[in-house]
Amino acid sequence: MRLLKSLFRKKGRSESLFRYLVSLSHLWLGLLSALVIFIVCLAGSLYAFRTPWQQFQNRELLNAAVPKGGGLMQAEEIESLFHDRGLVIESILLPSGKKKNLFVSYRERENNLIATGYFNPYTGEEVKGQFDSSSEPFFQMLLNLHRNLLLGSTGKQIVGISVIIFVILLFSGLILWWPKSRRWRTIRASLQVRGKANSFQLNYSLHRVLGLYAFPLLLFIALTGLYIAYPWMKNTLIVTLGGEPILQKEAPAGEEVSDAFAALMQEMLEKEQEKMREDQSARLSLSELQAMAERYLAYEGTTTIVMASAENPRYRISKVNTHNLFGAKVTDGVTFDRQGEMRSLERFSDLPLHRQFIAISLPLHTGEIIGLPGILLYALVSLIGCSLPVTGFLIWWKKAVRSGR
Repeated sequence: MRLLKSLFRKKGRSESLFRYLVSLSHLWLGLLSALVIFIVCLAGSLYAFRTPWQQFQNRELLNAAVPKGGGLMQAEEIESLFHDRGLVIESILLPSGKKKNLFVSYRERENNLIATGYFNPYTGEEVKGQFDSSSEPFFQMLLNLHRNLLLGSTGKQIVGISVIIFVILLFSGLILWWPKSRRWRTIRASLQVRGKANSFQLNYSLHRVLGLYAFPLLLFIALTGLYIAYPWMKNTLIVTLGGEPILQKEAPAGEEVSDAFAALMQEMLEKEQEKMREDQSARLSLSELQAMAERYLAYEGTTTIVMASAENPRYRISKVNTHNLFGAKVTDGVTFDRQGEMRSLERFSDLPLHRQFIAISLPLHTGEIIGLPGILLYALVSLIGCSLPVTGFLIWWKKAVRSGR
């Protein structure tokens, strides 16, 4: 009976009707979504460490052994070394760091067998061992738990509704905090306002102070999660940022083809023409491609070079660009035909705002866009998000048991 009464407490004498209704909705919605929010936040905070953990697992494969007095091999030396071994490089990843191994996809010249491997950038020797992905099932389980509670499409809807409720809870919590709070900066200050600390006061302070500090990032993570999960949210944000909706009603007959589709068709036609008119045996060297790409992407960064092939007559060079305000990892790309003529250039900074957001929405949601510091920050904020349903429930439980209001 006390618990039931606590759900329908009386309005305080000095409490406005608006604040009273916000308080009740905060309580009801919080209790309704507490378990789901706890699971989603906990699974998300753990999944954020997938890449760092797998890099740690494979540190001997990824990190280069630096010989004393050794220097990094130049592109022409790498290509020459593979040529001497009867191998043809199909693609190569050149890390920006001097202590990381090269990752190369190559083909045996005699039998055309394709293989991949990690190679020391100082000696050119292949690093023995295979990439350890034994932790992948665990992280995939966490991802599915985060997305749908392991309940498929039904779970996805439950998670989606709970996240929307969580967004409402964040704003209602801010409203409930705002009118009365002055000494909010630390938990200690909050406790001092309420006198001697006990478990109830500690929970109350943790709920209010941590929730307030984490509010901006929790809101951002929740909204980007909804963007990734729901087409209607995706369309809303894209249109807000100046783009066209992704999901359109069936186009009427005779309507013009979209610019994006027309551009794709044009590129396909150009590639087919290049296949027919260009010398398929012509091959630009790695050093030539690096120099050509430098004219358009003139900065240091992890570089991936994909060589032209019979199926794809263009060379593609992509670079991870971190030279921006927050050091965010974004990718720029440039392509060349077999004659060395630039065919396409796509810099992240040149994209319209809505396309920039589409490109980085997932790493924005996980914090990976700024590397390990972002992952650690997002994991901490997600753990705070985990704690809010717990401290909120304990506050309600203590009040209900103690006063029965």
